[in-house]
Amino acid sequence: MSHGGRRPWLVGVSGASGTPYAAAVLRALLQAGEDVDLVVSRASRLTILDETGHPFRDAHAGEDLRRWLARGADGTPDAFDVDADLDPGRVRHWTPGDLAAGPSSGSYPVRGMLVVPASTACVAGVALGLSKDLLQRSASVTLKERRPLVVVVRETPLTGQTLRHLVTLDEAGAVVLPASPAFYAGARHIQDLVDFVAGRALDAAAVPHKLYHRWAGELGQGRDALAEMP
Repeated sequence: MSHGGRRPWLVGVSGASGTPYAAAVLRALLQAGEDVDLVVSRASRLTILDETGHPFRDAHAGEDLRRWLARGADGTPDAFDVDADLDPGRVRHWTPGDLAAGPSSGSYPVRGMLVVPASTACVAGVALGLSKDLLQRSASVTLKERRPLVVVVRETPLTGQTLRHLVTLDEAGAVVLPASPAFYAGARHIQDLVDFVAGRALDAAAVPHKLYHRWAGELGQGRDALAEMP
């Protein structure tokens, strides 16, 4: 089957809390003109339902994804207009149990992968090479093909075992990026904190975005920039 020159970013969503981080990353990738392949783990379906009040179903993936991406981090429905970006040809959804899916092979063309949020179970599975589902398998393939892998781990506190797994991923070439919001960008709302983490993940993948105000060496610049906004 021809891929028509399509070379997407692969986004894996594990069962950790933090579905607004995944939504922000997905929105920004699409707004940057990138194609996306999406793997939503079985465990993450429960987290999405818990944190948004809505399901994510394979048979209704397009509809459920639109509702999820339109939702603000504070729970506001339709906070974002995403219809123009959700062209069916730009987003491809793969079921987590499909180990014969495209991303399970190194010959499938992708730019790299972001796992956001990444649970400690997911971190362990990738570090140990378990490949128990498509998300873990795709991350392992990304590492072996020496493609960019960004792992946005969302857990606190971290045990010694998880820290060792994270070091293993770092040594294998992944970027380990804890979901740690910063405040120097002048955050006023929960969405600003979510967007900072999403923006840092995209920075690690070298994807351009405008999710947060960058530090330029001037104290208070984030607050000043927000004060000038209408």
